[in-house]
Amino acid sequence: MSSTPTDTTTTGQQIDLHRGHLPDTVLPRNPGLPLDLDWVRSAAVNTSAVERRAASLPGRRSVKKDHQAAWLLKAVTLIDLTTLAGDDTAGRVRRLCAKARQPVAPEVLAALGMGPVTTGAVCVYHDMVHVAVEALEGSGIPVAAVSTGFPAGLSPFHLRVAEIEESVAAGAAEIDIVISRRHVLTGNWQALYDEMRAFRAACGDAHVKAILATGELGDLGNVARASLVCMMAGADFIKTSTGKESVNATLPVSLVMIRAIRDYEAATGVKVGYKPAGGISKAKDALVYLSLIKEELGDRWLQPDLFRFGASSLLGDIERQLEHHVTGAYSATHRHALG
Repeated sequence: MSSTPTDTTTTGQQIDLHRGHLPDTVLPRNPGLPLDLDWVRSAAVNTSAVERRAASLPGRRSVKKDHQAAWLLKAVTLIDLTTLAGDDTAGRVRRLCAKARQPVAPEVLAALGMGPVTTGAVCVYHDMVHVAVEALEGSGIPVAAVSTGFPAGLSPFHLRVAEIEESVAAGAAEIDIVISRRHVLTGNWQALYDEMRAFRAACGDAHVKAILATGELGDLGNVARASLVCMMAGADFIKTSTGKESVNATLPVSLVMIRAIRDYEAATGVKVGYKPAGGISKAKDALVYLSLIKEELGDRWLQPDLFRFGASSLLGDIERQLEHHVTGAYSATHRHALG
């Protein structure tokens, strides 16, 4: 990230936080379009060029001091603060929601000249949706639920649809669905499109993020084609990973997906959101992703209605970096527990 990305966000006061906004408060939702198999099949990826571009990102972009603090605060507002553990309890989810309401210490915000900030959303399993909705009441922070047999997506189809409907009824404003990877691996684009359309319909007014599980799709060409099909079927966001695969969000995958988003907007005029998830745990990594989004899609995507990080530990590292910026000393990691 060069100094250029800081031109419009050089101080904390200039950051537009848009806390807790859903996409339809700013932009119309993606209505989708009929499946265009010619477009899908013509999608091609120059893997070596993508890898060279991705490799160049971390080394030649950096922001320092106040500029870095401003970008890190921006990153906080874009986090889907997440807990997806088998031992989740109501108490843990309530603590996570309290952290989402106040992700950065008030004294640090005061030193930076900032008012309150919140994370973009809280993401939980269905069974904890009602707990999170109650804990976040009045905050404007939406609750996202993972659904459709997360993470494998292999439960019976009618149960996956019913799971979406149950989460929406429980108060989830966003649904993170997982696609059937076999449709991508076998090139059955019609089946993927029909599945995604059904999931979109089941969501009703809730916004749908389509998780591609890119680490299981075989190659970047399949990532591009799956991205296009899910957007044609009405996905409000496309998301890299469940966080449970052996390979999750990467810069090459992100570059392919956001260029698919750019192509889709050029063809339809509709903006679709992007969510990298899994493996993004360091503040410096968040800065690289933000620079990629700014350069490839533009400033408008640097708002929570069009970009989210799927993360948990990322927030703790950002807190440490902000505290170091204010005090000159790094705090212990255990001082920034999430739940």
